[in-house]
Amino acid sequence: MSVARLLLFGQAREAAGTAKDEVEGATVAEAVSAACSRYGVRFSEVSVICRVWVNGEPAPPEHVLHDGDEVAMLPPVSGG
Repeated sequence: MSVARLLLFGQAREAAGTAKDEVEGATVAEAVSAACSRYGVRFSEVSVICRVWVNGEPAPPEHVLHDGDEVAMLPPVSGG
């Protein structure tokens, strides 16, 4: 199990009440699941629309994490 730095943006940040945290998980899916457990229903609802990037690159749920990886959750941006 790895410890990753979690960066949250937009609605994900609002739902969690923080922009940064640390989460454990062997994969992106496990790290996101840990964040959902920590931050609750509203965050879980937002998480399903987020793109996830690891160390600046798009990453699928099965992407294996290593200690210190940076996991960014980016919801869609609406403009006007």
